Amino acid sequence: MADVQDLRSLDKREIAAVCEGLGWPRFRGKQIFSWVHEKGVETIEEMTNLSLEQRQTLAAAYGIAPLRLVDTWQGDGGDTVKFLWRLPDGNTVEQVLMFYGGKETKDRVSTCVSTQTGCAMGCKFCATAMCGRGRNLTAGEIVGQILLANRWCQDHDRSIITNVVYMGMGEPLANWPQVKKSLQILNDADGLNIGWRRMTISTCGLADKIKELAEEDFQLELSVSLHSADDKIRSALMPINDRYPLDCLMEACDMFTEKTGRRITYEYAMFRDVNDSKQDAEKLCRLLRGRLAFVNIIPANPVAEAGFFPARSERIKEFVTILERNHIAVAVRHSRGQDIEAACGQLKRRNHRERQEADMPENKRK
Repeated sequence: MADVQDLRSLDKREIAAVCEGLGWPRFRGKQIFSWVHEKGVETIEEMTNLSLEQRQTLAAAYGIAPLRLVDTWQGDGGDTVKFLWRLPDGNTVEQVLMFYGGKETKDRVSTCVSTQTGCAMGCKFCATAMCGRGRNLTAGEIVGQILLANRWCQDHDRSIITNVVYMGMGEPLANWPQVKKSLQILNDADGLNIGWRRMTISTCGLADKIKELAEEDFQLELSVSLHSADDKIRSALMPINDRYPLDCLMEACDMFTEKTGRRITYEYAMFRDVNDSKQDAEKLCRLLRGRLAFVNIIPANPVAEAGFFPARSERIKEFVTILERNHIAVAVRHSRGQDIEAACGQLKRRNHRERQEADMPENKRK
């Protein structure tokens, strides 16, 4: 793929321009876009309504970047599936599929996709941060995760993806140009046609980018990783708070709500004896009072290397009661995939450790 351009990274307008440049009618662009983004083909050879000559001409300068499946883990009785993908340059990224059945969820299939191969934000409790800074993914590499996961679903007689959450490896707003393009591709009616309100951007709190997002005509969901309403505690958990302290972050969130009319979800991972006290709950109430907000309490995934542990169940119940008493909308998220290390970055680190151990002399393995 070094000498050719990835068709997955091109939107419908760009593919139409490619066809025009080749002297083909523009409707060919719509056909090619549909092959790539609706049907999810992995090679140009599969585009059977193009002639052999047209396929050869297109393949001379364009291709479909291969994402190779390194490993798959399934947990929660098969309702949570985690993929480790290898990118063309050898980097690996993770993706999680979650299947929800029943009348209330209407057979929703949600996926968490990665936007970077690592993360520079340095959140102390995050396994992805331990993977290093990494690089940004292209729009095609982001969309490719969804297309290939859909193919896996079809091969295993499962429903395909209905909801996309940008909450995998990396900070989506730190890769905003490619994330924005991937959103537009996924929303296109001639592609997967995923509605804006079925797509969620999760951010650690890049206030300037939240303001930029607010100016877009996107009716998507915004999720902000808050984890504390105290600047000192939040900075200890999330170094980005030194750059964008709570006053600055909440100003950006207020702008997003004002511009879009959309309620923001504030993620609050509860860590034992760190941010789970009555005082922490009361500070959160004061911060969110009067704001269009929903709090998602997360019993934190244990990441042994980070030294953080989930809050005790009685503390979580007490915390939730305080929020409800103060009329703050709140729910406790059922933590899925712990049996397959589904927290972002855990699978990549586990695979890396296993490869290192496999290369070790037997007498040095633990």
